[in-house]
Amino acid sequence: MQSFASRLMPFVIRLRGSKRRYSSADRTLARVEALRLKPKSFEPPHSLARTVDVRRREVDGWPVYELSPLGAGVPARRALYLHGGSYVYEISSQHWQIAAHLAVATDSRVTVPIYPLAPAGTALGTVTGCADLAETLVAEVGASNVTVLGDSAGGGMALATGLLLRDRAEGPAPASAPRLILISPVLDLSLTDPRVAELAENDPWLAIPGSRVTGELYRGELPIDDPLVSPIHGDLAGLGPIALFSGTRDMLNADAQRLVAAAAAAGHPLEYHEVDGMIHVYPLLPIPEAAVAKRAMVDFITRTLPALD
Repeated sequence: MQSFASRLMPFVIRLRGSKRRYSSADRTLARVEALRLKPKSFEPPHSLARTVDVRRREVDGWPVYELSPLGAGVPARRALYLHGGSYVYEISSQHWQIAAHLAVATDSRVTVPIYPLAPAGTALGTVTGCADLAETLVAEVGASNVTVLGDSAGGGMALATGLLLRDRAEGPAPASAPRLILISPVLDLSLTDPRVAELAENDPWLAIPGSRVTGELYRGELPIDDPLVSPIHGDLAGLGPIALFSGTRDMLNADAQRLVAAAAAAGHPLEYHEVDGMIHVYPLLPIPEAAVAKRAMVDFITRTLPALD
């Protein structure tokens, strides 16, 4: 049975005005311009210091944070977390909280890059930078101990990062293929699947016009169907195992189901966690269903997975 908190969440999201903003290309662009003139802070909240050690470094001009459990020595696992925000919104407290939670619960060092937002940052440069970071983590502890994960726009980036890592691999692809966690991912920036429009009517958060505008800003010089832009078009062969989380009141659920079907057709290992009535990025929200999703993520990160051929 759906929790009271999750039934209340659509009303809370609508009160914030997100749906209204995404329903208009002009309103979305106005918000992007306002944020360009007055950027939001990307600094992690001070409360994170209660549970994780926070370190910052610069990598090719990007601020990159590392979250490690307090007093745990050097973690054996690594994770690369790519935050959502339609490519144009800065990392928020909810993103920091889930990154810190997973660092502690899985005894991992979680790397959180502050990638450049669109239109200054576009798909080719952003995914390349993320793949460079992931390669470093794989070199440190081996692909079997690395997870690349993200939510919403960051979920699509995570899958695109996996595709680029696969394409770069010199040896057998699975040897350099980390596991992937995709939370309500943006998989197809065209948003042309007919079910996307159907689901958008009942989605309290997202709408097609604004989402298409931010996608256009992000894709840069690449075509909309390039796998680095819309990773639904990528070949899953050679990728690591995937865990995918989606709710049925999220317009992006349509493309999540397409990915599930593609994985089944290819025989690729994908664990699908779909919860009826849940909205976009529900695992990041303060609801009981999010706690269940996070436990599934912890299990996926920490258990030994079957070797890929």
